[in-house]
Amino acid sequence: MDDVSNVSTVTVFTLSAFSEALNHRAAVFSLTLLCYCVIVVVNVSLVIIIVVDENLHEPMYVLLCVCCINGLYGTAGFYPKFLVDLLSPSQVISYGGCLCQAFVLYSFVCSGTSVLAAMAYDRHVAICRPLQYRSVMTKRRLAELVVFSWLTPFCIFSINILLTNRLTFCSANIQRLFCVNWIIVGLACPNMDTLINNAFAFTTLSIYICHWLFIVWTYADLVRTCLKSREDRAKFMQTCLPNLISLLTLFVTVVSDLMHMRFASKDLPQSFQNFVAMAVLLIPPIMDPLLYGFRLTKIRSRILVLVHVRQK
Repeated sequence: MDDVSNVSTVTVFTLSAFSEALNHRAAVFSLTLLCYCVIVVVNVSLVIIIVVDENLHEPMYVLLCVCCINGLYGTAGFYPKFLVDLLSPSQVISYGGCLCQAFVLYSFVCSGTSVLAAMAYDRHVAICRPLQYRSVMTKRRLAELVVFSWLTPFCIFSINILLTNRLTFCSANIQRLFCVNWIIVGLACPNMDTLINNAFAFTTLSIYICHWLFIVWTYADLVRTCLKSREDRAKFMQTCLPNLISLLTLFVTVVSDLMHMRFASKDLPQSFQNFVAMAVLLIPPIMDPLLYGFRLTKIRSRILVLVHVRQK
């Protein structure tokens, strides 16, 4: 399947990064299943708590709920397929399934970035312009932020996938645990013009670099404001610190994977390469709901009440 000349003959791609994982199939499967169950439980629990408790129907908590839903969406695009592959004699994915998985995983990361940018904006208004907060963060503004966070990456990556779908491929070997659009494009035949794909990918990257620059500016202004008041410092530590940790975690995991794909040596252990690739699908979806659940007072109080009622 490595030498094919027409896209119609590429009905499946081979995921070739499973060699070491298959040597410890039972242990990797059990650990992965446990991690996925934890991700589902903690994110669903936080979503239910926010939806059910009317006291949490505030912009910060609604955006947190969207963040958890996004985590469930992204991990659903990877873990079920990965678990099936661990039990399967061959690790393959259909052409359409590969494009679909690439779409889900890319839109998950970019939606997560947009949601965290919206959360940073919300905290900036709350702390830097507290008297205007209610008039600025209206239900309509909140709905616009949520729609923007989801619709923008969906539209961008729909175009991305359509551009990839027009290519013909001369290889069907993906050296990853899952499909990545950048690697799929790299499998195109030499006679294919991928300039438009690369240009659009650069445009997409520029859009989300702007997101990160906005976030950096927002938090720089927040820190400058909070240094002037002890009350603002306390508010920053209570509500902004979880956002900042989430942002740094997402940034480190995404940039590490991008740098690994672009520059890393293939001589690195396969297990290390797999961990770097999976980090964004493992660390933020588990850490974020736990971090917010323990750090934000209203959510922590609600969890303690539910635990107390259950014990009775």
